[in-house]
Formats: sequence, structure tokens, C-alpha cells
Amino acid sequence: MRRRRMLFSLLMVAAAGMGTTATAAISPHPARAAATATVPLDRIVPAPASVRPGGRPYTLGDDTRIRVPGGGSWESRRIATYLAGLLRPATGYALPVTARGGSDGIVLRLGGRHARGLGAEGYRLDSGTRGVTITAARPAGLFRGVQTLRQLLPAAIERRTEQPGPWRIAGGTIADRPRFAHRGAMLDVSRHFFTVAQVKRYIDQLAQYKINTLHLHLSDDQGWRIALASWPRLATYGGSTQVGGGPGGHYTKDDYREIVRYAADRYLTVVPEIDMPGHTNAALASYAELNCDGKAPPLYTGTSVGFSSLCVPKKVTYDFIDDVIREIAALTPGRYLHIGGDEAHSTSHSDYAAFMDRAQAVVAKYGKTVIGWHQLTGARPADGAVAQYWGHDKTGAPERAQVVDAAKRGTGIILSPADHAYLDMKYDKDSPLGTNWAGYVGVRRSYDWDPGDYLEGAPGEAILGVEAPLWSETLTTSADLEYMTFPRLPGIAELGWSPADTHDWAAYRERLAAQGPRWDAQGVHYYRSPEVPWPTR
Repeated sequence: MRRRRMLFSLLMVAAAGMGTTATAAISPHPARAAATATVPLDRIVPAPASVRPGGRPYTLGDDTRIRVPGGGSWESRRIATYLAGLLRPATGYALPVTARGGSDGIVLRLGGRHARGLGAEGYRLDSGTRGVTITAARPAGLFRGVQTLRQLLPAAIERRTEQPGPWRIAGGTIADRPRFAHRGAMLDVSRHFFTVAQVKRYIDQLAQYKINTLHLHLSDDQGWRIALASWPRLATYGGSTQVGGGPGGHYTKDDYREIVRYAADRYLTVVPEIDMPGHTNAALASYAELNCDGKAPPLYTGTSVGFSSLCVPKKVTYDFIDDVIREIAALTPGRYLHIGGDEAHSTSHSDYAAFMDRAQAVVAKYGKTVIGWHQLTGARPADGAVAQYWGHDKTGAPERAQVVDAAKRGTGIILSPADHAYLDMKYDKDSPLGTNWAGYVGVRRSYDWDPGDYLEGAPGEAILGVEAPLWSETLTTSADLEYMTFPRLPGIAELGWSPADTHDWAAYRERLAAQGPRWDAQGVHYYRSPEVPWPTR
């Protein structure tokens, strides 16, 4: 009996050991387990307005369909096709888009009782064991909801080759809409030129974080980047160089139309900027008659500012402005046209005010609403004009008061404070790219401010939103753009989208860290800031 008991015990021990070994053999690696774990509904960026977790997750499978009930609108079908294109490579599933009814799979629904109160860009996402439904009042809302759905899937969904899954989406409900109407990013293609393909890549990256405006800085001292029939040398000569003396480049009208179309398909509006009366050396070099002395200066490849000015008294200056704005307005379906107006140090104040009066009138003549940098408020902003504030903590009180006064009189304000929102500022003293004239802007500093109370005294209704400019004096490649944009851009996007009461650095840095594996999967060249607890690669 004792020998039998001993034998039994030895067999149990052996079995336990085998069980342990077998379990170890089939247990996933910790990094693999983390990569495929179900993403909580509140882990996304920007933070949603309302999250109610609950119920079991939905798992995508090879029988999953993307449904557009009743065929939907052509925009709904296009969004469904876009979503299928995002999900097919990593899952390996066919994910057919169908107009057939049903509540299983992924359903994209426009209208209905759940769409009430969501506005132009809001959405509701309901997830359960049978499927996921995204509901919105407008197509833009469906598209924003699709970006949330992406983040609720494991980061490997962003890879372009088939991955093992599983592809689970947490159960519950998100109801979401933006805090501010304007959530923008500016790309300077003048100091260094970026191709149509590079701009499209940037648009796709912006769209993931619910940015809805791409501000393109198309002209400056170093280069003119859009071809115009009325003044052809602007592009062929004025666009022939860039900072450091490279070859430069420019967009044809068809190139620009393609950028506008591509952005519109992702629900971003393009705002073109032609800077004036300063930052105009490329134009002055192209046409001698635009200079007060009739002599064209050489092309400029440096980085100084404030030395150039259109000739305010000359009639030809206004013929030029009329032609340029007419052609660009005809190419641009959006309501806004940006006329710059910053750093016009070579233009007297009286000339500056007179010039801006006339330039704003031309913008209105061609059916657009003017945006200018906040120096516009030192002139006479037109009714309905918008000023883009790019000051910083050391900006003088009189200058800030001037902006606040204009806001009280009805001028809309876009906030781009340089020491918070400028993506070209160095992260710290060791940053290999960027400048530091507004100080170092780490990830926390970029995120830790509130647009609602930033300009003390400005009426809340005057604050249209936020924008993150990226100036390109030191940037020449897409990798450079990405390094300066990420991880700061998502924080600016969250300030524009999410309710103020969701603003919390400690929580945000954890959600931001979870974006790292997504950027790795996408091949984004981001800065792994020590302020963020990134997962181990």
C-alpha cells in the first residue's frame, strides 16, 4: 500500500511537472500577450467625451462584413471601403462591404436616434459580441469613429502584412464629439519643399488623431510652391531653391487639386497660405516690378526673417495680389484663405494697415474668409476675419491685449502658442532638429495648457480651436517631419477635441505610450521622449 501511495505521488508530481512544462510551452510571450490584449475603450487619443465599458468584446473573423445599411450615401460607402482597406492587410480577412441589412460585423450608420446631438463630427460606437456599430449624423463623424475603431484594435492592425491576431474590440459604448471646431496642423513647404506623396503621408497621420484642417504654407522668402498661370515665374524661378540651396520644387495646379482631394477624402480642409506683405523674397526675386526700386533681389536660401516687403504704394502690387488670390481661391473649395501678415518688419505700420485693408478686400471679393497671423489685429481685421495667435509666454502684454480686444470685437482666434504648439521647437537641448527661439517644448509642455483660458479676457466663443504649426527650416525628409510631430501632435489634437475635464497629464502619458507600438507598426520615425513610459520594443 505504501509503495502504491509513493508511486501515485511520484506520478502526480510528474504530471504536475508535465503540466507546468506544457503550460509554459503554450503560454504567449509577455510582449505578445500585451500586443494582442483587448484595448480598453478609454485608452484612445484624443480622449472620448463619454465612455461606458460593458459586455463581452467583439472579435473580427473571416466572416466579418462591413455593412452600410440600405446602401447609405456614397460617402458612407467610401468610408466603409477605406476601413476595409485599413483592416484587410493585417487580418488577412476579405471584409466585404455590403448594403445588406444586419447587426453583425461592423455597421456604419448615418442618422437615426443615436445620431441626435452628435453634430457634424461626433459619433457613437457600440460594441458587443455580435459586432460594432458606428453611428453619426454626418459622414465626417463616421470617419472620426473609424479612427477610434482603429485604436481599439491591437497595434498590429497597422501592419501591412498578415498578422496572427486575435482582433478583439472591447464591449461597451463611446459617445463622442469635438470641443472645438478647428483642429489644425500647418506644414511649411516653403523653407523646404515636400512632394505630393510626402504631404499625403502627413495627411494620413493627422487624420488618425481627428485633425480636420491642413494649413499649407505655400510661399515665403525661400520658395514659392504653387504654379499660377498669371505669374508663371513665381514657381519656375521663385520655387527653384530652398533653405541651404537645394533644388526646391513646386506644385502644379493638378498637384494642389490632388492634395485637396486627398485631404477631403479624410475630412481635412486645406487652408492655403500666401504670406504678405513680408516673407515675399521669392516673389520679389521672380518679378522686378514688384520691388519699389524695380530691381529684383537674388533668391534667398538662408533663414533670417523680416527683411522683405511688397511695395505697398505700387498699383502692380494689387494687380499681383488680385491674380494670386483669384487663382488660388478657384482651386480651393474650403472657406478660408490665409494671407500671413507676420514679421513684416520692413513695412511701416501705416503701410501695413493700408496693405492689409486691400488684401482682405480681395480675399472677400473671391468668396473666401481671411485668416492672418495675429499681427493682423494690429491693423483693421475685416468682419468675420480670423487671427492665428502664435505668441508665447514672453509676448508682451500690449500685444496680447490687442488680440483679446480684437476677439471682443468679433475676430475669431486660432491658438498656436509657439512655446506649446509649434512642432518645430526642439524637445530639449539635445534635439538634433528644430529651433529654440521660443524655448524647449517637451511633450508635457506641449500638452499641459488649456485653450479655453489661455488668452485671458478673450470671449470663449471667439476661440475657434487650436493648430500645430511645423516650420521646416531644419527639416528635409518625412522622417524629420515625423520626429518633430510625434509624440506632440496627438496632445494638441486632444486639446482641440476632448472635453476640458479629461485633461490630465498622468493619464494622458499612459494613453500616449500605447500609441508607440502603432507608430512602430506604421514605420513612423517618432521621438521616444523620456517623459512617456513607452512599452519595451
